[in-house]
Amino acid sequence: MSDGSPPPVAEPRWPVILAVLAVGGLYTALPSSLTIGPKWTQLAIAAALLIPSTITHARGNVWLNVILGHVIGVVLTLFMIWSLVLLIRALPAHKEPPVLLLRSAAALWITNILVFAQWYWRLDAGGPHQRDTREGHTEGAFLFPQMTLRDEGKRGAFWSPRFVDYLFLAFNTSTALSPTDVPVLSRWAKCMVMTLAIISLTVVVILVGRAVNLM
Repeated sequence: MSDGSPPPVAEPRWPVILAVLAVGGLYTALPSSLTIGPKWTQLAIAAALLIPSTITHARGNVWLNVILGHVIGVVLTLFMIWSLVLLIRALPAHKEPPVLLLRSAAALWITNILVFAQWYWRLDAGGPHQRDTREGHTEGAFLFPQMTLRDEGKRGAFWSPRFVDYLFLAFNTSTALSPTDVPVLSRWAKCMVMTLAIISLTVVVILVGRAVNLM
């Protein structure tokens, strides 16, 4: 550690836990025709995985904690994609009323943001465990503005992204269909940003537009 630099501070995990639980809660707002099994299935699975994930993090078992985190991400992503497919399939048959389509589209749009935000947070620069060991965030898949302020005494000297930074990135991508003020550097991140934008475009333009036309 360089002289005069503050020690690395571990990032709190509660914002990610809230985001995972929020995704499970949004899933319960979907109609039964757009869910797999009971509406509480995703929330129950996510909560069941969060318990050992929290314990392994507290005990410092990084390897198992990372695996559990990725499993949570995969579960949330699969449930979201399956609900989106079911919603698109229901459009030509007019199986769902317009108001229900709007509610479902809104839930999936928010879910899309939360799911990709946690993926960015889990994968960027080796993940949160690796970022916690560094004095500052100098390189990664995304070029945050603070990373350009590395001179001693400036705000970005010891700055490291938190979950809210990745949430902001996902929100901007979902609304503007671009990462706005955060350039994307790595190929895997570019693929994920494109996927997020495609899902958002599908939900907003096709699903919401169709629901409004039916009203």
